[in-house]
Amino acid sequence: MAARSLALALAVALASIAGCASLAGSGSGSGRYDFAIIGDMPYTRVQEQEYQRVLAALNAADLAFVAHVGDFQFDARPYNANPSLASMPCVDESYQAIYESFQGVRHPMVLTPGDNDWADCAPLKARKVDPLALLEKVRATFYPPGRSLGQRTMPVVNQSSDPQFAKFRENLRWTVGGVVFATVHIVGSNDNTGHGAQTDAEQAERKAANIAWLKAAFAEASKPDKRGLVVITQANPGFENFWPPAAKTRYFLPFIARGQPLPKPETPFGDYAQTLSDALETFDKPMLYVHGDTHLFRIDKPLYSAKTQRAFENFTRVETFGWPDTHWVRITVDPADPQLFLVEPRVAPGNAASRRAK
Repeated sequence: MAARSLALALAVALASIAGCASLAGSGSGSGRYDFAIIGDMPYTRVQEQEYQRVLAALNAADLAFVAHVGDFQFDARPYNANPSLASMPCVDESYQAIYESFQGVRHPMVLTPGDNDWADCAPLKARKVDPLALLEKVRATFYPPGRSLGQRTMPVVNQSSDPQFAKFRENLRWTVGGVVFATVHIVGSNDNTGHGAQTDAEQAERKAANIAWLKAAFAEASKPDKRGLVVITQANPGFENFWPPAAKTRYFLPFIARGQPLPKPETPFGDYAQTLSDALETFDKPMLYVHGDTHLFRIDKPLYSAKTQRAFENFTRVETFGWPDTHWVRITVDPADPQLFLVEPRVAPGNAASRRAK
């Protein structure tokens, strides 16, 4: 782990040198600007090196901010099977190394936690850990009140500023160029449910806070001076589980032909999907829903209206790359474009070639 910390510290220094480009056009005004999405990295020792190249690419770009969608370390379960593959997750050294890498980004840097970062740490055999204690560590480490991380910080609103939700400092909101951004702490592995009464209680409390935060984000983005909304979270909520029957039949014919059942909506993400759907029945501005979790870069429109039985045309899902693909996504906000958002996958220089060589 000491070697990992040293490697990431060197990456920070190299990325800072690479990031000498001008900050002009980085989104402080009302014109066109870019931001970046990364996630589900770094998992393995190989990916730690590739992550360094991503940091350098981000620092060489002109960006309003960078968001990491969580899972910044390897899952404890595969680590148990092959400890030589990755640095040990769920320990102080891991959190410190990632924090230092974020602080080396010359742009404002935000994180929404993933399940690997705390919820899935319980099976770690090398050291006994308490996932709920790690959740508090994540909150204390990565969420200074009212500010982002990164070398150039930006002001943010923490949900914890509301006494009703005092522990949820990881849910953030900020505005750039009339677009409202919000992180929402929804994680994979069934959103930390199904492991006992304690974890189910944690998820129920966090879900209530998340839904309140989603509604607040829609309310803020609905104001006349706002152009759109971006929600950034970790979990893939499985939107297809909540499609109307006709859409499920149309798009899942190959599964039906093999005798496999259609997806069913009995998942921990149903209330989140319902909150989004209810709000989008009246929200008429462009919206992006950005997540990681399933490691498959995609852009689609997967959320359906209960009223029309058609996909919401102003709602776009973007999933970023994840292990073993160590790339990033550039998203442009262009007020001159009626759809507002332009999405571009970016391959960090050297990462594709190094992958082919292995």
